[in-house]
Amino acid sequence: MVFQYVVKHEQNIDCGGGYFKIFPSTVDQKTLKGGADEDKYNIMFGPDICGYDKKTHVIFAYDGENKLVNKKPKAESDDLSHMYTLVVKPDGTYKVSIDGTEVQSGELREDWDFLAPKKIKDPAMSKPSDWVDEKKMDDPEDVKPDGWDEIPKQIADPEATVPDDWDEEDDGVWEPPFIDNPEYKGEWKVKKVDNPDYKGEWVHPEIDNPDYKDDDSIGVYSDFGVLAFEVWQVKSGTIFDSIIITDDEEEAKAFGESSFTSLVEAEKKAKDVVEEAKKAAEAEAEAEDTDDDEDDEEEEEPKDEL
Repeated sequence: MVFQYVVKHEQNIDCGGGYFKIFPSTVDQKTLKGGADEDKYNIMFGPDICGYDKKTHVIFAYDGENKLVNKKPKAESDDLSHMYTLVVKPDGTYKVSIDGTEVQSGELREDWDFLAPKKIKDPAMSKPSDWVDEKKMDDPEDVKPDGWDEIPKQIADPEATVPDDWDEEDDGVWEPPFIDNPEYKGEWKVKKVDNPDYKGEWVHPEIDNPDYKDDDSIGVYSDFGVLAFEVWQVKSGTIFDSIIITDDEEEAKAFGESSFTSLVEAEKKAKDVVEEAKKAAEAEAEAEDTDDDEDDEEEEEPKDEL
């Protein structure tokens, strides 16, 4: 199956979603609600942006739960149109593309937690009590030098002198300022040496998980009946277009090229025109300011000298 559509955030969106949810045909569109405890969808797909978190959701309903992809495909957040494509194949693989370029792919069983893990840590095994996993140890022959702790961090400045205007009756007893002690060596730390008893990092042995069971129904749904866009946004103004659901990837690609490519080219040209017009207006305004300054200088009369 191929799910593909175009979304444009004209308002320079900073927080909000542009994703769809596809429901089975049994839902009632008059009362449709997409909350977690409301109408259950099959698949949720599309961009979700909030601040620095810009991701493309890929969520499958499975065994009564909504399973999020463990990876985080990127999402676009500018004000141009972008085409999002999700391909799910019968062999259990998937692919996510933006503007016709693949951004993530893999296997459903590996990138979602649909099933219990195939392997688990052996509950009968634990790290031996005498296992040494410290690679370094304190050098037993390294001893702190005598007098190390007696060296102060700062000392009175030996070159400081009492100011000429110092009055002990008014100012009190004069004390020289402190400076960093050049003899100070910092906090003493024992040297580290290789630990002769080091055995390496202990790895917990694994065994086959008795609760693991494969399931051929992953990514399989009885039907798709309703597609809805869940518009949850701080700013309004998102446009959805060029929606296609098909079982032919080449058909989706051709449809995207015919509808999306020309659209983006037109948008970029229009944006360039606006930017050029803006630059021209700024240059014209700057030139007018310069002319006004020159006129002011010419009109200024010389002042009489007193």
